[in-house]
Amino acid sequence: MRWLKEPPTNPPADCTPDEATAWPLLNRDEKLAMIWDHLEKGAQLFGDVLNVPHIPLVAVENPIMHRYAKERIRGYFPPSQSLHPWHHATDEDGPDNERKRTCLWLRGLEKLTPTGTLDGTTARDSVHKAKPGKDRWKVRSKFFPGIANAMADQWGGEALALMAA
Repeated sequence: MRWLKEPPTNPPADCTPDEATAWPLLNRDEKLAMIWDHLEKGAQLFGDVLNVPHIPLVAVENPIMHRYAKERIRGYFPPSQSLHPWHHATDEDGPDNERKRTCLWLRGLEKLTPTGTLDGTTARDSVHKAKPGKDRWKVRSKFFPGIANAMADQWGGEALALMAA
């Protein structure tokens, strides 16, 4: 959110190659315009997916949103569920024992039931504390196998039943 008021030195990770090349040549106002344009496009995409008609089962995953995004999303409603990967972790040293609040916007699906055996006290915070660098976006956008398995196990039957109907 801080980049919406003062642009970063380096181009944002979601820039096209042409935008990244132009970034050093842009003035502050042009950089801010690009960042706000990316926010508008992201909000449009999120709203389109969230409100897709004629699809009865919808799950949209996203981190916690700031107010500027919420204001721009058509048909925005608060997330149906907020969870962490550790809710689905069974091994302290495993990949799911992480803190990374993830929000789910659901339509036609029940909230996920935690499948893990851990209480969160040993959960790592490595995603939040990822060091700056060219691959930081990959670390910060990681999705976790425990949540993915819970989605498949808990929602897969509903989707298959709907397809068979």
